[in-house]
Amino acid sequence: MTALESPGASERPGQHDADAARLAALGYTSEFKRDMSLWANFSLGFTYLSPVVGVYTLFAVSLAAGGPPMFWSLVVVGAGQFLVALVFGEVVSQYPVAGGVYPWARRLWGRRWAWMTGWVYAIALLVTIASVSYGAGPYLAQLLGFTAGTASTIACALIIIGIALAINLAGTKWLAWAAIIGFSAELLGALAVGGWLLVSERHHGLGVLFDAFGAGSGGSYLSAFLAAGLIGIFQYYGFEACGDVAEEVPDPTRRIPKAMRMTIYVGGAAAMFVCLALLLAVEDYAAVIGGADPDPVTTVLTAAFGAVGMKVVLAVVLISFVSCALSLQAAASRLMYSYARDGMVPGSRVLRTFLPGRHVPPYTMLVAAVVPALIVLGSIVSTDALTKIISFAVLGIYLGFQMVVLAALRARLKGWRPSGAFTLGRWGMPVTVGALVYGVLAIVNMAWPRTPDAPWFDNYIVAVSGAVVVGLGLVYLLAARPHEGSDAPAGDAIASEPATAPTGRETDRIWEDS
Repeated sequence: MTALESPGASERPGQHDADAARLAALGYTSEFKRDMSLWANFSLGFTYLSPVVGVYTLFAVSLAAGGPPMFWSLVVVGAGQFLVALVFGEVVSQYPVAGGVYPWARRLWGRRWAWMTGWVYAIALLVTIASVSYGAGPYLAQLLGFTAGTASTIACALIIIGIALAINLAGTKWLAWAAIIGFSAELLGALAVGGWLLVSERHHGLGVLFDAFGAGSGGSYLSAFLAAGLIGIFQYYGFEACGDVAEEVPDPTRRIPKAMRMTIYVGGAAAMFVCLALLLAVEDYAAVIGGADPDPVTTVLTAAFGAVGMKVVLAVVLISFVSCALSLQAAASRLMYSYARDGMVPGSRVLRTFLPGRHVPPYTMLVAAVVPALIVLGSIVSTDALTKIISFAVLGIYLGFQMVVLAALRARLKGWRPSGAFTLGRWGMPVTVGALVYGVLAIVNMAWPRTPDAPWFDNYIVAVSGAVVVGLGLVYLLAARPHEGSDAPAGDAIASEPATAPTGRETDRIWEDS
């Protein structure tokens, strides 16, 4: 399938009935329409991962911290997150239910663990929507010719949130089209910009990838590399969004695990290509590392494309930001709908309502727009407060991921044998352990205090924000006991029959297909 084909998925005869029967066996019926093809599902994950957004946002900070070798963090983190994607692929293949990490944790462990997993991930998603929209604000303001400042950034961020909401409310088919268009524009833009930089603006050879140019010279270079490695950690997530819309994809047990892997392959390759092109185009590394050039991306792009060409590049970057916000909003709305369908949140009756004719839950989408908008508006009072709130975003997503990986490891140790169309076979245990070890190390790296001269709260802001979110969730869980009102299936993975699990030969074919 090409980007010019319809995002509506082509189905084998009887596929719809088979998907409905499988979902019914899991205890659910769906009001979603299965209008999302493999290509559209992959595009949703890609635009959520958004290599342009991730690299452009953190390139300057990472280069200043670790010099050009920071490039290798994209390789290291990509390998670690690929392990997580494989674990998620096994789980979603057996439990292709809308909502992602919440229903997965529910089936693997139980209601309370699922509630906490979903809580942490939901807060992280809502904050990330605000973060991406606010980050896109200056690009839209510059493109429209607005005066730079907090007011214009806020206004443009709210416009982006509104556009994402309108597209999401239009239905799955519109979401699929928007994801494909966003993916196509971002990938082509990344290839075009990166290719031009490599051809016309390359000032260095590949040897610079092994030269820190003095970065981290004040102490251990490992510490500097780990700090610079945040560009990789902040890059490789989004593949889980493929599973958030599991009830909107035909044959999800096979297609979604494949879409997750494709997101890592293609998204990771695009991120590394963009990062490499920018690195080789930076003329003076010392100026970036020393702080004389705090925005090397703009410096490079302006020199390469001029004022007019820069407008085109800005348009591509803006499309990437909007697509990313759109995918995040879709993921958050499906997560909240999954909670509401199981009766796990106040207002469940309203939140699980569907929009007639569009087959999407409008009120969860509204929440996924209003809450980020309020966070953005909070910057009127204090941009510092906004920064502190956003500090939790990526940590929360990684915490949500690792709560699922831990649940999968626990279930394996208690006898769970994945029975979906995609399994890892004998590799399941080592891959799950590897994914957990990687995830814990990444979380420690994110939360590690790196500003000893700052007040303690600022130095430990990531860890503190994580503790606050988890603490509030635990207090509410123990006080309100929301899980007790739900009678949907939970904790049944260990008791599930492994009769449909692939044989060794079938598992080999799965790996070949990947």
